[in-house]
Amino acid sequence: MTSTIATPHSIGRPVYTMVLPCRPESVRRARAFVAGVFETWGIRSLTEDGEVIVSELLTNTLDHTTCPVAAVVIERCTDDVIRIEVADGSHTRPQLADHDADAESGRGLFLVDALSWRWGCDEYDWGKSTWAELKTMTTAPSAPDPVPTSESAR
Repeated sequence: MTSTIATPHSIGRPVYTMVLPCRPESVRRARAFVAGVFETWGIRSLTEDGEVIVSELLTNTLDHTTCPVAAVVIERCTDDVIRIEVADGSHTRPQLADHDADAESGRGLFLVDALSWRWGCDEYDWGKSTWAELKTMTTAPSAPDPVPTSESAR
């Protein structure tokens, strides 16, 4: 049996991990996992984007590998960067390929690319980790200094 308990890590940056079987019903559980972590971190405004990203990354694992399990990892890299990753035992890298706008599938990585600040894939001896990062806040442009008037110069 595969563990599906979300595990917080107590040392270092805030990280939660969930190991899921590579079955279609795991996508729903991964979405709920993202929603719960984002709620905990007080970033509910990013929940929908995070749910779509984890859905697409996990679906790629289901559709393009024969891995029995995948790990979903959510990490708070900095105060303003959240990383969602799906790790599996396959060495097949995801490809952002040309797609047919009328196709019923094949747009997952385009969604990940559109919704995330950046995304990528890291390879390891044991497999790979496909990840996407979201920004939690943007730096507001600074307001220009007020132009002194003859009134304010007095």
